[in-house]
Amino acid sequence: EHVVGVSFVAARTEPTGILERRLSGFSLSGLGFYHGHAAVERVEIAGPYDPAGPGATASRRRIFTCRPGGGGDAAGAGVAAAGDAVGAPGAQDSTAVADAAAEAGAVPDSSAPADVAPGAAARAEDRCAAEILSALGRRAYRRPLTDDDLDTLLAFYEQGRAEGGFEAGIRKGIERLLVAPEFLFRIERDPIDAAPGTAYGLTDLELATRLSLFLWSDIPDEPLLAAAEAGRLADPDEFDRQVARMLADPRARALVDNFASQWLQLGRVRGVIPDADVFYEFDENLRADMERETALFLESQILGDRGVMELFDADYTFVNERLARHYGRDGVYGERFRRVPVEGDRAGLLGHASLLTVTAYPTRTSPVLRGKWLLDNVLGMPPTEPPADVPALEENHAGAPPRTMRERMERHRANPACAACHRMMDPPGFALEHFDAIGRWRAADEYGAPVDAAGALADGTAVDGPAALRHAVLAHETSVVRTVTEKLLTYAVGRRMEAFDQPAVRRIVRDAEAGGYRWSSIIRGIVESVPFQLRRSES
Repeated sequence: EHVVGVSFVAARTEPTGILERRLSGFSLSGLGFYHGHAAVERVEIAGPYDPAGPGATASRRRIFTCRPGGGGDAAGAGVAAAGDAVGAPGAQDSTAVADAAAEAGAVPDSSAPADVAPGAAARAEDRCAAEILSALGRRAYRRPLTDDDLDTLLAFYEQGRAEGGFEAGIRKGIERLLVAPEFLFRIERDPIDAAPGTAYGLTDLELATRLSLFLWSDIPDEPLLAAAEAGRLADPDEFDRQVARMLADPRARALVDNFASQWLQLGRVRGVIPDADVFYEFDENLRADMERETALFLESQILGDRGVMELFDADYTFVNERLARHYGRDGVYGERFRRVPVEGDRAGLLGHASLLTVTAYPTRTSPVLRGKWLLDNVLGMPPTEPPADVPALEENHAGAPPRTMRERMERHRANPACAACHRMMDPPGFALEHFDAIGRWRAADEYGAPVDAAGALADGTAVDGPAALRHAVLAHETSVVRTVTEKLLTYAVGRRMEAFDQPAVRRIVRDAEAGGYRWSSIIRGIVESVPFQLRRSES
């Protein structure tokens, strides 16, 4: 591993972190483009051009847990200890090979002398190949290999060995492993004696895979796989111990990243392109900083085991200088993100520029998009789909007196086909109108008219601005926690929740109430729930 640095030599000082905006078209104002600023787009490293061996990489040490003979096989060069010089094949010290293989979890087969007969050498290679492919297949398939599994891999090994020797055979076997359905898909087979359409418990190995994909977005590690092979996951104490261990592991960060992207649609921020003539301050740094703020905030909440409702009234967030300037905040300098206090209208998720940007249009805000997002993802009251012939919102046209967003929405709601849904969506969306289409605070809209954020929610609660909306959301604690639980359970089992899943959702929420709806309580309730631990056989 190497640390690589890039700098501009003999160049004038430039602000850090400048990235060009994406060019979506011709900018009439010209303000949408940077001039004279240098930026590093990418760094490419080539070579080595004259290698003396395959290299002593960590991945090769984990793959080649044995070698078929003395120093004459290319695989022996691949298991050299890190830091050893890579020379001609077989030049590594035998002690270094043994140490590296032992570190990888196996002992090299070095009992045969270097000058063995060809038949004995071939048998040694076959034994070593079987050991390597069995170990890799166990991890890839998340279970011990059957004889048929191993025979399939060895057939590809034999083909590759005939073409290019031992290493080529192992490479061919790994290629087959990586395209196997058992590796690419999570396969859960019905028991032979299961009646059609009946529920049954997952095996320990299937449960281990579900658990690992849920918490880590990765295959089970050795402790989890070993516990599943021994049948210990059926023990509640062992199961709880494994869950606690996995949540404390850095790989649990994948739960934050991937769940947040699906639940909050956070990944969409990478695709939005605000109009350069209207929002010329927006650039790629700001886009990345918006996403980073929300990711850090959710990480602190979920991995910090806070209560679910604190998502919406937390008195802190994470910003760097660029994002702080976007929020109109002073006293933050540099590219590094740091935790800062917030209050009032900016507190909680509803004040994050990332979510406000993905729920707006390139040229203006959208109370409809923001209201629908809140109803669907937070309150669990998704509006019905609009009718096919619903007219689009009438935009302002040149030469005509501009109308405010509220005036245009009221005209749109005059259509009876639109009124029913908009009566629910518009008030929470208008409560966020003080935030523009890229999440900045504003007192007046783009036409200079004062922002009118007042309205009444479907339950009659009056709201006037983000702070009032946040208090209204907090008043619906059970609905919010139930919605978040349902979204997280959907992510965990990989399917939509149905009506028959609702008792499980309600039980998870009810059991988590005593602990203040902490994330650990919700997650433990999910992994112990019927939808997670059971499966229905094919009808």
